[in-house]
Amino acid sequence: MRELRIAIIGAGSASFSPATIADILLSGAFAEQAVDLRLMDIRLEAAERAARFARAHAGRLGRPLRVRATDELQTAVAGADFVIAAIEVERYRYWAQDFHIPRKYGFRQVYGENGGPGGMFHFLRNLEPMLEIARAMERGCPEAWLLSYTNPEAKLVEAIARLTRIRVVGLCHGEQMGIDQLARFLELPRERIAAEAAGLNHFGWFTAIRDSLTGEDLYPRLAERERRADWLADWDEYALTRILFRVFGLWSYPGANHIGEYLAWSDQYLASALLQFAHDPLAGRPWDEGAAAEFVYSLAGNPTARGLFAPVSGASAPAGEAAYLESFAADGPLRPSKEYGIPIVEAIWFDRATRVGAVNVPNRGYAPGILEGMVVEVPAFVDGRGVRPQATTALPTAIRALINRQGAIHQLLLEAYQERSRRKLLQAVLLDPTVSTYANAVAMIDELCELQAELLPPLEW
Repeated sequence: MRELRIAIIGAGSASFSPATIADILLSGAFAEQAVDLRLMDIRLEAAERAARFARAHAGRLGRPLRVRATDELQTAVAGADFVIAAIEVERYRYWAQDFHIPRKYGFRQVYGENGGPGGMFHFLRNLEPMLEIARAMERGCPEAWLLSYTNPEAKLVEAIARLTRIRVVGLCHGEQMGIDQLARFLELPRERIAAEAAGLNHFGWFTAIRDSLTGEDLYPRLAERERRADWLADWDEYALTRILFRVFGLWSYPGANHIGEYLAWSDQYLASALLQFAHDPLAGRPWDEGAAAEFVYSLAGNPTARGLFAPVSGASAPAGEAAYLESFAADGPLRPSKEYGIPIVEAIWFDRATRVGAVNVPNRGYAPGILEGMVVEVPAFVDGRGVRPQATTALPTAIRALINRQGAIHQLLLEAYQERSRRKLLQAVLLDPTVSTYANAVAMIDELCELQAELLPPLEW
């Protein structure tokens, strides 16, 4: 079999890049398979760091891996069989803006990565770079698969599917996080839990939960155990999910800070929302040079319970660079990730039938009652014919309504990009459940467009 060509775009990513490289090297299927691995990043030194990591571990394991580092996108994708993308530009600087500016104007937004007005601007910043990747693939490897980890996942995959000819699938480990939650509540090994997931990325729902050994419907048991569980236990992770379960009857995933992006009232169930990028405004804005505030994801581990003068370990604090470098340690142990990217590559390349719990693809009847063409998260079978999404059980009426509102927002955002229109962006913002007032929406758009002008498409009223 010929050499397998894989390109990783955003090879400097401290999470997805080393995880993907580790999955390639630890794969039994690739033990004898020659792999041409292209590592591309706009910062050449980051790509070279990832290349050193890959070469060191490949040499130690005796794997036939050819590694090349580049900052040239077209070079990286030329003739590729698979392109894996995980990109972000100055992540925490712009996330701080996505979080604080909408809240300044009264939007009850949490997190602001995939949903809410913050998620909209995140999409508009990442759209052109992702389209550049897809267009480079159209020139250099038009038959390749694009496996995307880049957020906002659903919005970007939908745009690429609509605007290019590339075969694209969005991937996320949120569904597996949800299964871990179920295993904890049910006190069962995660291997015993057979679940069907459906919905929107970061707003997914388990339409069925069964015991893989006995076939038992586990939802009645989950309802009983959720009622018995301590109400305050892991509040930031579970409180919102538990309320939604009690109201809608289905377990949602991956956790409150993501699910809450699509709801107007979620902030009362995410205590850490008050801590995200917490700063003293007299000391400057958290996105100004040298003033980056620490990013707090949740209350897990209680980020406030540390010494007054202990080193700060937040992702956007100085110690973050040390953590980043540690991700690419050439002498550390390799661990398999829970990501679906390399299992999908294996299934397609070797024609080995594999079930994947969640992929993000345009809806072609896979999620009944959800807008046609909107990107949904559903299970899939994968083999030599490619990724074949599976039809799922229809979600309840109320959940479908929440998701379809987001589908309309997706369409308006794409129109805003194509038409270079702040007016279309305003329509999307006014549809968002966290909307404040009309005047505040206009002012927020103007401020964020000015702050992020260097990365946004030119939008005019």
